[in-house]
Amino acid sequence: MARCNACSAPLPPQVGVCEYCGSQNDVDLKGIHEFTVNKPDSNRICPDCDIPLHSLDLEVEGSFYIERCDRCMGLFFDPGELEALMDKSVSNVFSINRKKIDILVREQGEVEDKIVYRKCPVCSQFMHRANFGYRSGVIVDQCKTHGVWLDNGELKRLLGWKKAGGQLLHERVRQRREEEKKQQERMHAYRETRSAGTMDGFLSSSPSESPVDLIDTLASVFGKLFK
Repeated sequence: MARCNACSAPLPPQVGVCEYCGSQNDVDLKGIHEFTVNKPDSNRICPDCDIPLHSLDLEVEGSFYIERCDRCMGLFFDPGELEALMDKSVSNVFSINRKKIDILVREQGEVEDKIVYRKCPVCSQFMHRANFGYRSGVIVDQCKTHGVWLDNGELKRLLGWKKAGGQLLHERVRQRREEEKKQQERMHAYRETRSAGTMDGFLSSSPSESPVDLIDTLASVFGKLFK
């Protein structure tokens, strides 16, 4: 079990704040990635603490820079960086551990705070809340233009989700939904074609015969029968 860096008290699963001394602990990066801290090199501001973010070089296959708040330990990733870091950190996963995924989702539900809409550290517009992946249990704050914000502990949960086969499960569900959508589109197109064909057949069944001609033909037939 992880322990608080300040008082050594045990930390509950997936929680960065010590219940005994109130210290904020680095749940995401300590023991996972080596990194060096640089001074603030931009005007990016923490959406929770309203202080400048620091740039971190995770030193993953060379330099890999992200931003972090030194007070709340939240992390900000430019577009595509979070997925790239997860790919570099977790690989060779070939099976899905649904039991482990269920545990991760349940733990995330137990620590979920009230809903808060945060401003993007770059443009200061309110970010959208979005589920990162199918049954990841992690709701990220996302600016479609500038990137993704993760609270302290959420990166560790996402890495655990991927290790348990969550990414594989997500891809399977996505492919199944795409196939279902294509099947529905094919059925709709088939019904439209059938409907159009029926109407065309009805309207053009006797293109050379007018209603008057049809009445004259019937009158002639009945006249011969009753002579």
